[in-house]
Amino acid sequence: MTRSTALAALFLALTGSPIAAMAQTTQTPPSGFAQTEAADPYLWLEEVEGERAMAWVADQNTRSLGVLQGDPRYAALHEQALALVQAQDRIPMPGFNRDGTVDNFWQDETHVRGLWRRTTLDSYRTETPVWETILDIDALAEAEGKNWVYKGAACLEPDQRLCLISLSDGGKDAVVTREYDSAARAFVAGGFDLPESKGDAVWIDADTLLVAQDFGPGTMTSSGYPMIVKRLKRGQTLDQAQTLFTGQPTDVSVNGYTLRDADGAIQATLITRAVTFYEIETWRLNADGTTTQLPLPPKSDVNALVKGQLIVTTKQDWTAPSGQEFQTGDVISFDLDAWLADPTTMARLVLRPGPRQSVEEISSTRDSLIIGLFENVRGSIRVYEPGDWSFRPLDLPQNVTVGIGSTSKSDDQLFVSVAGYLTPSSLWLADAQTGEAASIKSVPAKFDAEGMTVDQFEATSADGTAIPYFVVHRDAMPMDGSNPTLLYGYGGFQVSLLPSYSPTVGKLWLERGGVYVVANTRGGGEFGPAWHDAALQQNRQRAHEDFQAVALDLIARGITSQPHLGIMGGSQGGLFMGAMLTQRPDLINAAVIQVPLFDMLRFHKLLAGASWIGEYGDPDIAEQRAWIAEYSPYQRLAAGQPYPEVFIHTSTKDDRVHPGHARKAAARLEELGYPVLFYENTDGGHAAGANLRETARRIALEYTYLSRRLMDQPAQE
Repeated sequence: MTRSTALAALFLALTGSPIAAMAQTTQTPPSGFAQTEAADPYLWLEEVEGERAMAWVADQNTRSLGVLQGDPRYAALHEQALALVQAQDRIPMPGFNRDGTVDNFWQDETHVRGLWRRTTLDSYRTETPVWETILDIDALAEAEGKNWVYKGAACLEPDQRLCLISLSDGGKDAVVTREYDSAARAFVAGGFDLPESKGDAVWIDADTLLVAQDFGPGTMTSSGYPMIVKRLKRGQTLDQAQTLFTGQPTDVSVNGYTLRDADGAIQATLITRAVTFYEIETWRLNADGTTTQLPLPPKSDVNALVKGQLIVTTKQDWTAPSGQEFQTGDVISFDLDAWLADPTTMARLVLRPGPRQSVEEISSTRDSLIIGLFENVRGSIRVYEPGDWSFRPLDLPQNVTVGIGSTSKSDDQLFVSVAGYLTPSSLWLADAQTGEAASIKSVPAKFDAEGMTVDQFEATSADGTAIPYFVVHRDAMPMDGSNPTLLYGYGGFQVSLLPSYSPTVGKLWLERGGVYVVANTRGGGEFGPAWHDAALQQNRQRAHEDFQAVALDLIARGITSQPHLGIMGGSQGGLFMGAMLTQRPDLINAAVIQVPLFDMLRFHKLLAGASWIGEYGDPDIAEQRAWIAEYSPYQRLAAGQPYPEVFIHTSTKDDRVHPGHARKAAARLEELGYPVLFYENTDGGHAAGANLRETARRIALEYTYLSRRLMDQPAQE
């Protein structure tokens, strides 16, 4: 994803122009509101299922659904969204098994909750694969009277018969974990059955698990994640399981995992202690049950084990015990056995990304290391050979997003996804040894992209940094500011916003004359860890200014104007939207604020919020509270501002980002006299949709709102 020459510096340099005046406008932050719990009049909305809070939610839902579903466009948009999310011609994304079969989890209008199913690779490559059902989640939910949402299966290597099934009640992050026999197609009588908890369970052998979960009072961190790892033997209760590692209450989480070779044999059992969201300690579980900390930098990832080589990505500059110097973003390798025996063992540099490159994915086949490398937000996949670490690219389409799918440990095959904003998704089967790849499945075009194109521009942020962004539009787009434009952003946690094919964006927005824009701001991972770190903690405002710069650039180019510009983002992106709303409401006429963070002075006290102190800072520390208060949207909301009517939505079952953030934002806006649309799905978890029907409804509500705000406005003079 290349970028074109930026023009933003031109309008920023202008004096006396309307755009220059807009660039200089900032909103004065309010003072005094909700600085403490006692001063927050809407603290009662944090009672997730409190009677008063749920009555308020019901009233809001009734009013907002009445407005949006009463719009004459809603029915058609909902029908289109439902058809798209339930379409039978979607690509069934496959996962390799060791016996040559592939698995898939599938949802459609008949199987709303989904099917775990299996076929052979040869059958999968045909137009009509013959599938065998492993587990029907709809049937299970009906039989048990539960609102089960499937969260995945972990099967014991190497035969992959015994599996741990994770099931969520309504889409929560917390799951119950039950042992399932994938050959007998039945849950194992008297088998492993772990109660609902955040955390995970990992197979050691057929009778042993490594378990990190809620073991009772005092066993969870302040972030709401497990603090203790235990070894659980078959037939034991959780109380009888042996404690192997205990973290600290202030940690984010503790969990365990195994490093297995290509044949499925365990080479090391590791325990990860996340001291903060980004700083991690990795401990080896020794044969005698003791643990030894491994000499890795706090900011690093263990990525893969291939042919005895441990692959690690450094996310900070680091001097290894060997004396070698490594840089932020380096991919390095150690001979695992030699390194475990002697930490001063020399490492090998596999890849050092350039300043406009980012390692997005790392995986391995039986004999090769696979790296997804992006340059200027355009993807490629490289195959590296252990030993000299020479590489060759896979033969894939250019100027698109490529993603590493499932990789085979029985041979060197791998699946690769290929997509672009206007390029329908396709699935390729590649051979890492030969470098050859062929498309085996593709999605038919879901919207009419005839006459559409994708441009990449740059905006200049307040500190002079060039911020790339993509614009998807019709070739004949008028440059008079009249185009209804949706600007999407996220801006945190090193999450890269890469071009992808969205049938719903295409059908419900682009095809109807809308322009779609994605901003690659700092805080994301588009250019590696340094791009993310540039907007951490006290520098968070940089990401907000980046997003504002993109909006200004769109207006300066004549692509859109305030009456036709809307913004959208969820979770951290919801905070992003709140910052734009409270800092530059003069730039926008719509905001879709999805499952947001909003009260940043209390985020660390709500659900998983404490785990994000590494990203934002700690409001309980005066210095850090001061910089957070400068942008916290809940406290900045004020009377007399040009806020547009916003659409805020959340989920009662979201046990990651507390629904109180969204509720309090809506209540405060109403108190100040602003119109607001608020909708809360009573299921759905952080994804705000427990099944496809709920997802389609949410999408239709969003685009109905955007149509009302941006397409019904008169063109600029």
